[in-house]
Amino acid sequence: MEHTQDKVVRRELILDGLHCANCAMKIENNVQKIQGVSACSVNFVSKTLMLETANGYEKAVVDEATRTVNRIEPQVTVRLKQPAAISDMAQQTTSDSETEQKPGLSRRQIMITRLVVGAGLTAAGLWVPLPGWAEFTIFLVAYLIAGADIVWQAVRNILRGQVFDEYFLMSVATIGAFAVQQYPEGVAVMLFYQVGEMFQGMAVDRSRRSITALMDIRPDYANIQTEDGTIQVSPEAVQIGDHMIIKPGEKVPLDGIVIEGSSMLDTSALTGESVPREVAPGKEVLGGCINKNGLLTVKVTRMFSESSVAKILELVENASSKKAPTEKFITRFARYYTPEVVIIAAMLAVVPPLLISGATFSDWIYRALIFLVISCPCALVVSIPLGFFGGIGAASKAGILIKGSNYLEALNDVRYVVFDKTGTLTHGTFAVTAIYPANGYSENQLLELAAYAELHSNHPIAESIRTAYQGKINTNRVGHYDEIAGHGIQAELDGQQILAGNARLMEREHIHYIEPQAPGTVIHLACEGQYAGSIVIADTIKTDAAAAIQQLKQQGIRRTIMLTGDSWTVGEAVGRQLGIDEVHAELLPQHKVEEIEKLEQQRGKREKTIFVGDGINDTPVLARADIGVAMGGLGSDAAIEAADIVIMTDEPSKLATAVRIARRTRRIVWQNIVFALGVKAVFLILGTFGIATMWEAVFSDVGVTLLAVLNATRVLRAETPATGGTLPESQPA
Repeated sequence: MEHTQDKVVRRELILDGLHCANCAMKIENNVQKIQGVSACSVNFVSKTLMLETANGYEKAVVDEATRTVNRIEPQVTVRLKQPAAISDMAQQTTSDSETEQKPGLSRRQIMITRLVVGAGLTAAGLWVPLPGWAEFTIFLVAYLIAGADIVWQAVRNILRGQVFDEYFLMSVATIGAFAVQQYPEGVAVMLFYQVGEMFQGMAVDRSRRSITALMDIRPDYANIQTEDGTIQVSPEAVQIGDHMIIKPGEKVPLDGIVIEGSSMLDTSALTGESVPREVAPGKEVLGGCINKNGLLTVKVTRMFSESSVAKILELVENASSKKAPTEKFITRFARYYTPEVVIIAAMLAVVPPLLISGATFSDWIYRALIFLVISCPCALVVSIPLGFFGGIGAASKAGILIKGSNYLEALNDVRYVVFDKTGTLTHGTFAVTAIYPANGYSENQLLELAAYAELHSNHPIAESIRTAYQGKINTNRVGHYDEIAGHGIQAELDGQQILAGNARLMEREHIHYIEPQAPGTVIHLACEGQYAGSIVIADTIKTDAAAAIQQLKQQGIRRTIMLTGDSWTVGEAVGRQLGIDEVHAELLPQHKVEEIEKLEQQRGKREKTIFVGDGINDTPVLARADIGVAMGGLGSDAAIEAADIVIMTDEPSKLATAVRIARRTRRIVWQNIVFALGVKAVFLILGTFGIATMWEAVFSDVGVTLLAVLNATRVLRAETPATGGTLPESQPA
């Protein structure tokens, strides 16, 4: 996969066999230093390495990156990600026993066998009376069976200049335990470390599967109609104009238009909405939806690479390349933390015996070794990326696409939310919202006059009137038809003169009229010179718009603001109905940018501003705000490209859901940080004073890592937003 921007090329590499988050961090740091690499990010969750380089140098850079990865982690297999392999993320998240299924025992089965044999030999050494040399021999054999690969990896890393990592910590701690004749504890540390790594790998794989299952929308095949019948091909092989046959229960492979059949589509994977969507000939369908009941024939309108499902998958897969400040902090923390811990451990082993009377080197070396075991930073390095990626996955499940964990974390600091009106808080489509008949006319008669008067007009207001009129229109009833510029329409209906237009038309014809108080565009009607009444047409407010404003205020948003190009009358009416704090009307796009800039001068230094728009005509404001949120809707390419966050359902209340998920993610991430550092601090102190042994040390390290990973998976449970405060569908703007 690649995109070119100012002659920059992106390449993605699949890192098969990457099971260590700290290793992922080392790979990222080293690949970043390769000459010609302008940007680099390793996604531990999806096992991908993304790098950017200048056009023409990509092959050399990819080759050098591959050599770097193999040097750091020899067991990792590197391959270039092809466009057709967009589902690799899901495929890679199967368990090790599936991905590495070869003749004979799998990697995990071999590890379990080693651990069982090592534990058996250790038990024999503890319980069977043996002479000194025999005891040492049996523990040494057990140690080599359990952890020879860890020691060998530590030696390889030291030779390459990569000294301070978890392999080094465990090797020094366990070999040191043998040096002070604590053989059982030396073997036990290695056994428990390997058990912990295995369970950690299983927990991470489970988290990966849970996260990617949320976005399991990629179709596996497409049934294409040909002269010789129906053939099954990959989605990438389908061309624009091909006819797809979609059977009940199948995923829609690509975007297209229904040309035959009708059915209900499950769009929940794309929008988070559980209510099925009905489609019939002429309706658009999107790839990734599931056909519920009918047989559909669909004409393809977009290639797979340009389809909605491909763009959504790309957004979710690449989201972790934009890392949150907390992730960057932990990466920097781990880089300096381990060397400092080793230095402190060395001082702990040497200084007290020299300064404290009666202190022995063997005792303080043992305490220093405990210090090393506890200090492994795995819990932080593994759980924090999982937490942020889980938050992005939970938001995706709710129909909210967040383009990076930096934006997910930034949502926590939002205090000002700025809305566009049309298409964001309102539907952006006109509808009849009020009918005021006069002089004996009924509502249906008034609608009939208006529908025939607007028969030949293509204006959205005319279309809304014809839609509201339920009767069948007979064009033969309309005679002379004349459109009066700036005023309205004059027509003959069954030989009677009909007038339909604004107040100026009534004044011109000297017809007394009544001006309604309802906000919106008013159409006055008269028949044979007598006033018949008025119809109000307005853009309708979205049903959840009031709830969205209410929920945001409950979440601590200080001020909600609406910017609109509509009139002051309409803008203030919408603002009052929704409870918006501040309204600015009759604005051009450049004026909206100016309002955002004014707001930035008034707010606090750490506070952030969101602008929510439709992603098409609001592009300048979306780019200017700290976080741009687009009402993407189904298939809105412009919105997906323009914004930092895309709400696929067009529901403003999903913004409150996004803030809720962001706060939940940050809370869980910081729980892991405080928990891991707190437990380690306690055991470091206990180990320093000789209270904790190596057994407790390894239990605390492995236990903290597993609990932190399991806690990170809680992010996946997206909360359901509160309901209430909605407006009726027909509420006018």
